[in-house]
Amino acid sequence: MDLRPLHPDFGAELLGVSLADVATPGALGEAAYALVRAAFEAHSVLLFRGQEITDELQVAFSRRFGTLEVAKVASLGEGTPFSILTNVDPATGRLVPPDHKEALRAKANQLWHTDSSFKQHPALASVLSARIIPPTGGETQFASQRAAWHRLPEATKARLFDACVWHDYAHSRGQIAPHLASDRERAAMPAACWRIRWRNPANDHDSLYLASHAYQVEGMDEADSKALLAELIAHITDPAHVYTHEWQAGDVVMWDNRATMHRGRPWPASDHARLMKRTTISATEDDGLAGVRPPASARAAATAA
Repeated sequence: MDLRPLHPDFGAELLGVSLADVATPGALGEAAYALVRAAFEAHSVLLFRGQEITDELQVAFSRRFGTLEVAKVASLGEGTPFSILTNVDPATGRLVPPDHKEALRAKANQLWHTDSSFKQHPALASVLSARIIPPTGGETQFASQRAAWHRLPEATKARLFDACVWHDYAHSRGQIAPHLASDRERAAMPAACWRIRWRNPANDHDSLYLASHAYQVEGMDEADSKALLAELIAHITDPAHVYTHEWQAGDVVMWDNRATMHRGRPWPASDHARLMKRTTISATEDDGLAGVRPPASARAAATAA
């Protein structure tokens, strides 16, 4: 396996290893997994080009890294390992209009975020495969929350070291349309509170842990909290520190949700189809989950709410 850097801060294209190598049972698969896992911990975003991707292969590869999430309620792919991101109506096979729920969800995915921070059990990693690519637009951008933490002044790090932040799926969707998150989604996914700093136990690197889902810093008033979160997200996503991935047929990208933010980019959705499939791996105690849990006071507040 060889590595080609994608950005000075983070990211690598993996050469000489495929998803199929990692998914292969036995010693070969174990060796390939060990190499890819080490690259994942070090570089946060991994690119595999020229993959002969199938649903079965994507699931087998993803399961090497842990337990897969089941796609959330009221989503395409609900109840399966796949979150399906598309502007094609599965019932008709036609492109959806701009006011369709899937079109609005695509706009919400164009906000900077990290997957599943709004869940009671957050994500370690996501694996996204390109199935149908528009001829223009539709890129995915990434920014390193690990590199952003290291760029912060020491006084700011000290201030944020034990800070906790509330995340809510309905909050991010409300930035696009007031009722984009349905009552069923709100009931199934109440707000979650996490520390603002996630330490990776594999290398002891700290990362900011934020997203468009983040809406309130514990113990801070609404106005100051909103200003701080906006300032931090702008710091993370400074254009000089962003990698823009232009999709090609056969591309698969894997990223560390503990250490990165990402967003989709627009494309001429009224003229061209786009279909992406994402599998998401749940974080465990071994991935640093215990360290990102809030203190007992925040947990008590969540229970009371």
